[in-house]
Amino acid sequence: MSEEPVGIVSYGAYVPRYRIAPAEIGVVWGTDGEAMGKGLGVFRKSVPAPDEDTITISTEALRQALARGRISPQSIGALYVGSESHPYAVKPTATVVAQAVGATPYLTAADFEFACKAGTAAIQTCMGLVKSRMITYGVAIGSDTSQGAPGDALEYSASAGGAAFIIGRERLLAEINATESFTTDTPDFWRREGQRYPSHGGRFTGEPAFFRHVGECGRRMMERMETSPKDYRHVVFHQPNGKFPQRMGKTMGFTEEQMRYGLVTPYLGNTYSGAALLGLANVLDHADPGDRILVVGYGSGAGSDAFDLTVTDRIHQFDRQGPRIQEFLDGGVPLSYAIYAKFRGKIHLGGS
Repeated sequence: MSEEPVGIVSYGAYVPRYRIAPAEIGVVWGTDGEAMGKGLGVFRKSVPAPDEDTITISTEALRQALARGRISPQSIGALYVGSESHPYAVKPTATVVAQAVGATPYLTAADFEFACKAGTAAIQTCMGLVKSRMITYGVAIGSDTSQGAPGDALEYSASAGGAAFIIGRERLLAEINATESFTTDTPDFWRREGQRYPSHGGRFTGEPAFFRHVGECGRRMMERMETSPKDYRHVVFHQPNGKFPQRMGKTMGFTEEQMRYGLVTPYLGNTYSGAALLGLANVLDHADPGDRILVVGYGSGAGSDAFDLTVTDRIHQFDRQGPRIQEFLDGGVPLSYAIYAKFRGKIHLGGS
């Protein structure tokens, strides 16, 4: 008897409408922002409005996923929000999102945190609960309003956005064939309690951190599945910038065409926990039945989660109501640095 499949039943995404270009940031700090953006492979990034945070982004993404899949919120058995910018240090994001969409009270909910791979870890957890038949549907969300200190290299890429995936056993858009992980204690990026902005290890975040973990996890997945790059129609890597995933793909033997739809950071910035998931959402927006997809997420600290997926015939009947990822890539309202700083709380008023 073959194992019952589990996979993606529906998905939704949300990215704030405001944008700022690296050149605009560079003008303020006396650097060549345009050159910095080209070096990072980021041409503009999303900026959350003052009334937007991880909760509102997650809620919008999940509402879209529920509507597209025609799924009752009451059928959700688990809801997990992965982020490193939860609005509260002590109070879950997941409960607010669950209440907002009408999924409470009969479900389990929790916040996940593992830098940028908290959303992929949430997918793995939902897979286990669905496979064991403890729940019918599990929701995994990766969402962030990422932080970057004024003038720091992170400020040129740290952005906001997120995606929600509903995991189940029936009416699958894409079957998850397998998942793999690779994890070590590699402190390339961190933010201690009480610190406003994160710190990072500069060049150390490349070879021993991102490239080692993503490369090892991706190769391990292909060894397990007895596949090679040519067996995949699409590949999605975590994308802290536009350059790292392209270099990783080339090193592993993937073509630019295979990476085309999975790479969204150049026009949205690094959405942290939302980055790989927004890339996957864009791939699904363009996928055809039978397409095979490799997704390899990454989170500093450090670890990678990989997924091997196969798109089903249902993808052509799926009602993609609401904005597609391409609309977020093409649209946006440009901001000056002053308004951006105001929106992000970088301007502090004096007094008590």
